[in-house]
Amino acid sequence: MLPLDRVSRHGICGWVLAVWLSFFIRTRKVALVKKPMVSFARLPRVVFMVGVAALLGSLAVHAHAAPVIDWVTVGDPGNAADTTGDPNPAGAVADSFQIMKFEFTNSQYTDFLNSVDASGTNPNSVYNPNMGSNARGGISFTSGAASGSKYATKTNMGDKPVNYVNWFDAARVSNWLMNGATGTSSTETGAYTLNGATSGDAPAVNSGATYYIPTGDQWYKAAYYKGSGTNAGYWDYATQSDTVPSAVTADGTGIGSAQGTGNSANYNFEADWNALNGNVTTVGTNGGPSAYGAFDMSGNVREWTGADNSSLAMRGGCWDVNFSSLSSSNRLAVAATADSACRGFRLVAPVPEPSTYAMALVGLACGGYFRFRRRKQA
Repeated sequence: MLPLDRVSRHGICGWVLAVWLSFFIRTRKVALVKKPMVSFARLPRVVFMVGVAALLGSLAVHAHAAPVIDWVTVGDPGNAADTTGDPNPAGAVADSFQIMKFEFTNSQYTDFLNSVDASGTNPNSVYNPNMGSNARGGISFTSGAASGSKYATKTNMGDKPVNYVNWFDAARVSNWLMNGATGTSSTETGAYTLNGATSGDAPAVNSGATYYIPTGDQWYKAAYYKGSGTNAGYWDYATQSDTVPSAVTADGTGIGSAQGTGNSANYNFEADWNALNGNVTTVGTNGGPSAYGAFDMSGNVREWTGADNSSLAMRGGCWDVNFSSLSSSNRLAVAATADSACRGFRLVAPVPEPSTYAMALVGLACGGYFRFRRRKQA
């Protein structure tokens, strides 16, 4: 099944096409009755078009519920591991996969909170009060707000990476997305079997997960591998460079000075804004991407990875660390319950199979071609 947010971009088109085809068929009723032989000849095409409309319409169901997520594909399956980083070896991944182009943002996490906690009871502590009380947190809570609107992003913080999240929070977002991203979607089963756990060892990802926290090797490859082959080698930094990135500054709304290009990153307390000495900055504005197109894998916030050598780890460095924490040779082993202003996440997903939408478009194209051929031959 396709993840919902990947279908949503086609949902509106699907419904529009469905409505148009229904109107087309209704307006042809008289002609079909008056010319039965023609209607019989056209029946297969009409049935095909109705089928396409139904399929596209079904793809659109619930598409609005999931937050929009941009993905990049990490290819070159079966690539060689890096033997110079930490851990050693690292980065070898057998299959292609997708990873979020940007870190999970406050806006996206607010959507999650209002969906799974419409009444504001904070089940399984999915909301960390530091998100509201700390100036570097990006999400406020108002108990008196309407149901489904109790959480809101702070001014200028919607496009900043969510922080004050632990491993269990990221796992619950994975489950919610996998189960449809609605108010009734479970956060306790799906990608991970949690069943109310908020501490202890992090469970392994379940088979068939469609969203999950990247393994150490997946994260390492998406950040540092050079791409374009299975023996391409690795960069030291996730900006496609072996040279230490320069530290970005920020404007008054927290937009990084690099504007998403060049060998730069948000680290070392240089991005001062909101009257703070160093802060999170808008995702994708702090330097160039990795070879696969993922931004901020060096700097901004550390990111959760799955179990690696029997311990959880965070990678990528943060707005408040020096350059050494940005490199491929740095990983931070932490407990699954750890959270701070420097800790966020992004998710990975399997590469989707060719969608029914794409197959239908191919069918339409083929139908049009054969109709053209028949007319030409006639």
